[in-house]
Order: sequence, then C-alpha cells, then structure tokens
Amino acid sequence: MKTWIPALLGIMSLFTASATLAAPQPLNHVVAIVNDGVILQTDIDTALKTVQANAQEKNQSLPDTDTLKEQVIEKLILDEIQLQEAKRMGIQIDDQRLDQAIEGIAQDNKQTLDQLRTSLKQQGITYPVFREQIRKEIAISEARNAQVRRRVNISPSEVDTLASMLAEQTTQNVEYKISQIQLRFGDDKDATEKEAQDLLERLNQGEDFSTLAYAYSKGPKALQGGDWGWMRKEEMPTIFADQISTQGKGAIIGPFRSGVGFHIMKIDDVKGLKTVAVTEVNAQHILIKPSIILSDEGAKEELNRFIDEIKSGKRTFGELAQQYSQDTGSAVADGILGYQTADSYVPEFKHQIETLPIGQISEPFKTVHGWHIVKVLGRRTVDRTESAMKNRAYQILFKRKFNEEAGAWLQEIRASAYVEMLDQQDEQDNQ
Repeated sequence: MKTWIPALLGIMSLFTASATLAAPQPLNHVVAIVNDGVILQTDIDTALKTVQANAQEKNQSLPDTDTLKEQVIEKLILDEIQLQEAKRMGIQIDDQRLDQAIEGIAQDNKQTLDQLRTSLKQQGITYPVFREQIRKEIAISEARNAQVRRRVNISPSEVDTLASMLAEQTTQNVEYKISQIQLRFGDDKDATEKEAQDLLERLNQGEDFSTLAYAYSKGPKALQGGDWGWMRKEEMPTIFADQISTQGKGAIIGPFRSGVGFHIMKIDDVKGLKTVAVTEVNAQHILIKPSIILSDEGAKEELNRFIDEIKSGKRTFGELAQQYSQDTGSAVADGILGYQTADSYVPEFKHQIETLPIGQISEPFKTVHGWHIVKVLGRRTVDRTESAMKNRAYQILFKRKFNEEAGAWLQEIRASAYVEMLDQQDEQDNQ
C-alpha cells in the first residue's frame, strides 16, 4: 500500500470537493466531453481552489489562472479517461478495501481515523466526499497497474546483469530528489527547442523551477511542480539516469531531447543510502477468480468456506490449494509461493503478508488477479545474498520500465479518446 499512498494523497488533494464552500456558486455547465463522460465547471473550480490552497500552504508561487486552469483541465481529462477504463474492466472497490486504504492513509500520517476526520473537516472536506474520491483513485490506480504491467517485459539475462552490477557496488549508494519540465513536440520542433532554451535561461536567472513546471510542463508531475521525489539512478526513467553523472544539489540539466519532446531536469537534493537487510516471506495462498458464473460475493463465500474447513481440520490448506486454486503455478506446490520479498507482490497482497502473524490465515481479500486467502509460513532476513540481489534487480528494472510504459500508455489513451472542449458561452446560452 505504501507504494501508492503518497502519490494518491497528492492526486486526491487536487480533486476533493468541499461541501463547506459557502460562497455563491456560478451556474454549473459542461466544459468538456470525454468519451461518454463530462468535465463540469464545478470540477474545475474545486480543483483550482485546492491547488491554490495547497500552493499557498507550501509558499509556492503559481502561474496565472488561465495557465493553471489549462493544466487542471488536462489532469481532469486524463483521470476521467482512466476512470472509464477502470469501469470498462469491471473494477469495483468495495467498502472493505476502501476502509483498509483509509486506515492506511491515517496510519501513514500518524493519525487515528477520528483525527483524520477532524483534519479533513478543518480543510473544508467532508468525509463522504473524501471516501468516494479515494475509491475513484484506487480504481484508477488498479486499472493503470493492470494495463501497464502486461506491457513490461524483463528477461532473466537483464536481471542477472543488473544483479551482478549491484553486488559489486559498495554499501553506499546515491539517491537523488529530482524535478523536471517536459515540453511536448508540436508541429514545429525547432520552436519547442527554442521554448526549452528560453526556460533554461529564465531558470539560470533565478526563476522558480516549480512555478515554471506548473505553467509549462506537459509531464506526468506537472501539477506537483514537476517533483518526481527521491529515486536512485537505477529506478529513474532511463532518459533521466543517462543525464546524471557527478552533478550535485541544485544542478539544472538540459534541455535534452527524447522521443516526445524536450526535458529540463533539476537535482533538488542528493543523499547517500545505507544498505538494508532484506526480509523475505514464504507464503501460501489460494486464488479464486470471479467470472460470469461466479460473482465477487460468491468467490468470497467460497474462500470463507475453505477457511472453515481448514480450521475444523476437515481439509488442509495445501489440499484445497491443489484442488481449487486458480494460480496454477503455485497450486501444484500446495499453494506455496516460496521465499520472496513483499515488494514482489501487488499492494493488497503485500499488505497481507507484511502484517499477518506467522501461521494465521487472512480474511478473503481482492487484488487485480482475483480473490485470495493467504497464510504466512515463515520470514527470514537476507543480507546481500544472490537471491536478494536478484529480487532487488528485478524490482529496479520493473519500476523503471513501469514508469516508462505508464507514460506511454497515458499518451496512447489520451490520443485515442474523444475529447471535445465546449464553448462556455454557448453552453450557458443553451441552458
């Protein structure tokens, strides 16, 4: 869960509607048609107010309202397209999963649920609206993960090569906090390059990087001021990593060219990393996939029946896994997955194996693969073993390729979507 919660909070804050805004609201109308959905003026107004409030809290300057509005509308369009994709895939987030996610948000912020409710109220956010926005963001994240994961291909030779390189490194690694401005190619590529050079000159004259990112960047982090957060070089998109050599804190790199446009990158900070021992978990699970015949509720009931049979001693976990689990790879081994790092699994599964006591069976839970029950058989700490290096190498490669493919996927679904911007005055005249 922790892999997506910080990003989720940043995204969620842009689109959470406030029921306590008492100022008179203008007549609502459709600003954009996105496939079979719409973007309303109230959606844009709420997002603008939230971005402005967040920037004021962080003492960040923003571009003019028209420019910021363009960025907000584009983000709302992308989210609407992704939400439609989630609905097309039949992704539904039930209340149990939603409650678990919100509890995780509270824990990550070192709050109780009551304290979280109080914080939301102080920000003018109603708890029901907060819940539904989190539900949407989880659905969007799940759809994106499911679509992008299938595009990521990692060969054993890639893992072995990177694992060998990691094993040769010292215990000290370097981590970078980076930001970027991305300009997309238009009809005139020379004009795009000139715009990038002009932005570089303005940065060298002392203008704020995040302000220019809000105003001009077309990258995935534009509404976060271009902030990509902390990453090792191995985890960055390749085009970023290739630009970093010996630069230090505050360095501005670029403009450099990619297949989509020009980029300017800033190193906001640098720090060394200590080697940390890896915890591996040996888990046993049963997977049931919903179908036209078997509903989500039916799959959940079947797993609850398995739990009852195991606890009563009628059947063993392994027997049931062999007979019923639809994870064919592990079913032949009594559902046993073997020792793996928790990061090898999807967020919901990772949360279960990290928090379950050894020997305890989980309640049924859902992931992108279907419904599961899982039992933790054991945990062990591994320090720089060959297995740990290969696991780490795989995760680094996966994260890098996932980031690259996610960006490409977003561009593809945006390009293939039907988006019509309505003339606001005409829309008002027609009401």
